Amino acid sequence: MEDSVSAWAERIRNAAATGTALCIVGGGSKQFYGRVQQGEILDVSSHRGVVSYEPTELVVTVRGGTPLAELEALLATQGQFLPFEPPHFAPGATVAGCVAAGLAGPRRATAGGVRDYVLGVKLLDGRGQVLTFGGQVMKNVAGYDVSRIIAGSLGTLGVILEVSLKVLPRPVAEATLRFAMSEADAIERLNQWGGQPLPLSASAWQEGGLTIRLSGAEAAVSTACQRLGGERLDAAESGAFWQGLREQTAAYFAAAATRPLWRLSVPSSAPPLKLAGTQLIEWGGAQRWLVGELPGEQIQARASALGGHASLFRGGNRDGEVFAPLAPALLALHRRLKTAFDPAGILNPGRLYQGF
Repeated sequence: MEDSVSAWAERIRNAAATGTALCIVGGGSKQFYGRVQQGEILDVSSHRGVVSYEPTELVVTVRGGTPLAELEALLATQGQFLPFEPPHFAPGATVAGCVAAGLAGPRRATAGGVRDYVLGVKLLDGRGQVLTFGGQVMKNVAGYDVSRIIAGSLGTLGVILEVSLKVLPRPVAEATLRFAMSEADAIERLNQWGGQPLPLSASAWQEGGLTIRLSGAEAAVSTACQRLGGERLDAAESGAFWQGLREQTAAYFAAAATRPLWRLSVPSSAPPLKLAGTQLIEWGGAQRWLVGELPGEQIQARASALGGHASLFRGGNRDGEVFAPLAPALLALHRRLKTAFDPAGILNPGRLYQGF
């Protein structure tokens, strides 16, 4: 393992000296995400394996190239899981790719996102240096914020060599309920339920149907089911539904395979988008998926008017900007971070925004 890291460090130093762009690749499961990738391939998938796992401490440390499926299988043997339900999108998904993309699944609204569970990282930066940030406990403040900014950085700040993640026990009981209701009614109902002591762990609305998941103690889930009513899905149908949503294999996403897929992040109580196209709503109303051919400027403007932002998640023109424009001060901060970690600008250049 150390030989691989040394070889990568040497290649990064040479690339920095010659101004050669490097495209960091692990499992390749999220290459569709972000702007068009540039540079010579730097394959880091071989750096894999569990460094340490303490089930009683609810923390695991793994190398970046470790397959996400292997990590989840290991956690399952102890009745534990990654609460943010990271999507794989392909069998080769790695832990480093999961953190670099920063994408979370259906449980995100109640459990938190990827960065909320990153305790520490070991990183190979744009100078070919191995840097370590954070630790293996939540109270380890030194460098903790630096560890968190790696989540969602899409490899622009360095190669993730190791990551320490907080894990949680899997819920004892779960149930999925379905209701027939309009988009506006679903948004209102979800916000009402969100302010009540209900064990909600996921929600999805599409084409007049609202589906919710309840997770927790058996008594709490049973009581909530009786209180809310609706149609209860059996275990097989429930599992397939949430898996299809998490991995974007559900019919809604399959139908969008050849069309632009937009992801809008807005306040959960925001009214319906009223934009042309097909829509799916998650995260209690806070995440709105939109499939359509509308100009990006129109979608961005509508998201902004609702107090949020939009990004081109899949498809469409990926040579231009796909993420929401940054405010000047925030853009300057991003550029300073890029310069601090990758002075020569060779690691995944332009993957997030043009110019860095």
